[in-house]
Amino acid sequence: MDDVFIKKVCAGDHDAFRYFVSKYKDMGFTVAVSVVKDEFIAQEVLQDAFMKAYRSLSSFSNRSSFRTWFYRIVVNEALSRLRKEKRDLISYTDDLNDEKADETLLSDLKEEEQIQQINEALQKLPPKESLVLRLFYLQEESIKEVCEVTGWTESNTKVILHRARKNMFRIMQQSMKPQI
Repeated sequence: MDDVFIKKVCAGDHDAFRYFVSKYKDMGFTVAVSVVKDEFIAQEVLQDAFMKAYRSLSSFSNRSSFRTWFYRIVVNEALSRLRKEKRDLISYTDDLNDEKADETLLSDLKEEEQIQQINEALQKLPPKESLVLRLFYLQEESIKEVCEVTGWTESNTKVILHRARKNMFRIMQQSMKPQI
């Protein structure tokens, strides 16, 4: 279906681009917010990404899907925005012991509380780690698809995913500790 609308836009039907906006705005926003950690900046990043995609649509080659191509634009725009603003991001470089995830960590919470805990933990992760967790687990992308979206190598993706899981687990453990 994307191919049909790509041809329409390239043929001069500018309104046909609305199809892409409606189809990809939610996931594009999710990807952007996972990198920039701010909803308002993520909205600007998404708008810039749609503009860039619109202007570059004629050069789109079908080597990957439109979805992958667009999400890659969103990631690049978000990372570019971070570099521009020179945001200080907390880097988690602690050397953690390999621990198995406690599957009952969230079992006592209601579903809404679980979602809130997960989103808060994702906000505390560095952008790359938050992005890879959202793509791999929430959007159920394969490692190969994550590589296409991010431009990372397969081994780099796996390393970042491993670190992200460990950091996510550590953050979740800390937030679940009783406050004395």
